Amino acid sequence: MTLNRSWVLAHRPEGAVRASDFAYREEPFDTPALQEGDILVRTRIISCAPTIRNWLNPPERSYRGAIGIGDPVRGMAAVEILASRHARFEPGQWATAVAPWQDYAVLQPDKAAVPVTTLETGIDPVDAMTLYSPNSLTAYFGLFAVGEPKPGMTVLVSGAAGSVGAMVCQMARIAGCRVIAVAGGPDKCRWLKEEGGADVAIDYRSADLPAALKEASPDGINIFFDNVGGDILQAAVDRMAPHGRIVLCGQLAAYDSNSPAAGPRDMMKLVYGRIRMQGFVVGDYADDYASAIASIRQWEAEGRLRNRYDVRDGFERIPDAFVDIFNGRNAGTLIVRI
Repeated sequence: MTLNRSWVLAHRPEGAVRASDFAYREEPFDTPALQEGDILVRTRIISCAPTIRNWLNPPERSYRGAIGIGDPVRGMAAVEILASRHARFEPGQWATAVAPWQDYAVLQPDKAAVPVTTLETGIDPVDAMTLYSPNSLTAYFGLFAVGEPKPGMTVLVSGAAGSVGAMVCQMARIAGCRVIAVAGGPDKCRWLKEEGGADVAIDYRSADLPAALKEASPDGINIFFDNVGGDILQAAVDRMAPHGRIVLCGQLAAYDSNSPAAGPRDMMKLVYGRIRMQGFVVGDYADDYASAIASIRQWEAEGRLRNRYDVRDGFERIPDAFVDIFNGRNAGTLIVRI
């Protein structure tokens, strides 16, 4: 008998997310009768992304739909197509898709908010989930479409050792910018300086952040790519150069809070500095994904872009791996092979 294992939302997190917020479930699996447009997939790799934390909130506080209590958690995954009644997909192909945290699932590509994308021949599924993932695309479009870097600019990146931040640092260096990275811990800061494209790496756990930013940016900050929010956002606002841009990508500091994320204390700094603060969603740029991936592929082939990821193995490790990203216990994109 084939079993379909899954991790479901046991209850909504109160404050910091815990592994106990999820419950393990297994059920007998029989191959279902597919409807026109359906594909049957087996999940092989799951990405543990901070965005999922937002989907665990109540509906009124969740972006792109809250996960129901007792329902499987969902996230980006690399899946193997087992059966198909969709003209674009064939059994044996691999694809990336938003899929539930379970072994087997029926997906409806035509109704998917995030495109179900087949892997090109020769693309390793791990690379598809890391180097060419939505995280890398988020970095690309956030920096180039929203931040609009030019050579010689100073770019500050918070959450710089994470899946998005590490890509932003390297892409900013490729764009000819001076890069200031903020991360937690000496090992992450060392990697950012030695391999991750940063000119300066600040450990927010041990440094006086406002003082460190002042020293690192004597002429101010032209672009701040913010993955964290909170105190780091305030410190960055205080150092923004005139006509600077603040790219709002995430609010990691507030994901575990029951209160809305705090904004800058003195908005007049933005007014007088003519600072543009803009949020974005990577799906808005779906028509340009192919050109972005082509650039990423070229930079990686030239040795200018390093793919940093953290691989865990085992279905049973998914909840603990997910919690680890909020405690800084990951090195780049965290994926789980199942």
